[in-house]
Amino acid sequence: MASISASFRRSLNFSGRLFERGLAYVGTDYLSFPLWDKYIEYEYMHQEWSRLAAIYTRILENPNQQLDRYFNSFKELAASRPLSELRAVEEAAALASDMVSEADGQVNEGVVHSDAAEQTPKPISAGSTDAEELEKYVSIREELYKKAKEFNSKILGFETAIRRPYFHARPLNIAELENWHNYLDFIESEGDLNKVVKLYERCLIACASYPEYWIRYVLCMEASGSMDLADNALARATQVFVKRQPEIHLFAARFKEQNGDIPGARAAYQLVHNEISPGFLEAVIKHANMERRLGKLEDAFSLYEQAIAIEKGKEHSQTLPMMYAQYSRFSYLVSGNAEKAREILIGALDQVQLSKPFLEAIIYFETILPPPKQIGYLESSVDKFIAPNSDGSAADREDVSSIFLEFLSLFGDAQSIKNAEDRHAKLFLPRRPMSDSRKRHAEDFLSSDKMKLARSYSSDPSPGQSLMSAYPSAQNQWPAGYGAQPQTWPSTTQAQTWTPGYSQQAAYGAYGSYGSNYATPQVPTSVPQSAGYGAYPTTYPVQTFPQQSYAVPTAGTMLTPAQQPAAGVPQTTYYGTY
Repeated sequence: MASISASFRRSLNFSGRLFERGLAYVGTDYLSFPLWDKYIEYEYMHQEWSRLAAIYTRILENPNQQLDRYFNSFKELAASRPLSELRAVEEAAALASDMVSEADGQVNEGVVHSDAAEQTPKPISAGSTDAEELEKYVSIREELYKKAKEFNSKILGFETAIRRPYFHARPLNIAELENWHNYLDFIESEGDLNKVVKLYERCLIACASYPEYWIRYVLCMEASGSMDLADNALARATQVFVKRQPEIHLFAARFKEQNGDIPGARAAYQLVHNEISPGFLEAVIKHANMERRLGKLEDAFSLYEQAIAIEKGKEHSQTLPMMYAQYSRFSYLVSGNAEKAREILIGALDQVQLSKPFLEAIIYFETILPPPKQIGYLESSVDKFIAPNSDGSAADREDVSSIFLEFLSLFGDAQSIKNAEDRHAKLFLPRRPMSDSRKRHAEDFLSSDKMKLARSYSSDPSPGQSLMSAYPSAQNQWPAGYGAQPQTWPSTTQAQTWTPGYSQQAAYGAYGSYGSNYATPQVPTSVPQSAGYGAYPTTYPVQTFPQQSYAVPTAGTMLTPAQQPAAGVPQTTYYGTY
């Protein structure tokens, strides 16, 4: 019997420890009530009333979906059992000690009666009734309940918005992802590190495949001084949960560099170069920048050259043009050698297929190089790309022609500007007679000065107008962001800045604000990088223009300037005042 009893006690202890292990991980979670219910059931079955009361006390300290039910169950327990059975041994001992101290104080003051020694062994009553003690006992737990209930009201909106608290391979919707970010913001603002860690661990169950939450966790722990937790979270992310995503490894490299682990940073970059995403432009840029910061300029150049050599071996590499453009820019900005930078670009023209992003990049890059400007190689490349038989789309060809016209208006001579404008008009302003319906609406369309300035090429020139006078004398308006740009280009001292039209382009944005935002995932090279890091996304809308009649109208059809007809929908103009 003794051995059976000892075995039974050991079994009880083991079960209790098992519950405690589980509650140490999830006991404060909002949806932890199933585990608490099992623990309560277990203690109730063994009639451990003091342990049961202690469990209720612990539950009432934190918000819980079933908090009201637990408080009502606790009050029922307190009403059904004697207070002596509900108090834990430690609590009863502490109360007895307080009562003895109080009695000693009365003796010292000379106010205790001669039978005080007989009264002190009654710690529970101590001058008060059992009902009062029970009321005090319950009121303490009720205060805990009220505080938890108040905090519960603050997080209820976040908790109810969590539709999938478990992991699933199917992506979460945007609303749930934003809700997690907002919830984390709120808990971090509360300043309780324990709650912050618990919520991050909950979040990373549902969001385990999203690198931005791991990055946020690491940065939060670093900011709080908990480097052990930061390192642990980073190791779990890079080795288990998002180990095939280059973004987390680029963050790990930067994080290790900032903390003095240069070999670890290099290893993270090499992992991306060799295994995760070979030829990933962002990885090359950031690794080269790190080597430059460390004073290893030749190693930085070598990284670009190795990456270019690898991309040359690929058929139809979409990264190679932007790799050349970035290498040229990097070479000029860190060494100041403009001739070498131009040689890299000119050499690239024979190696890559011309595209709008590449031509945009080299046109802009030529603007930041010191004079004299080398327009010849740009003009030949633009002519080749905008030709009707080229591989570019009509919209891309028109946009490149417009961008080159803006470049020439700043750095070209009068003849080169005229040639480019005539070529643009010939290719992208096809002749087409104007419909009578558009003529009828011309006066309404041009009713305000603002619309006059914004009128497009659709109006017929007057008899005295030349071809170029058909272009409106209006503020230069470029598609997709070029209208917001001033008519100036950055000086050579603005090494890392780009115009607003380039603000969404990953390669140059990343170079100018290196490591400023890890929230946007980069596209690995296994996916075409036409819209990824280093490629200029197609942000320019396809524009169509009506056919233009350049024939001199007859006297009967001649219109005064106030009657010039225009399109029913305003067309985007390309040129400033000439």
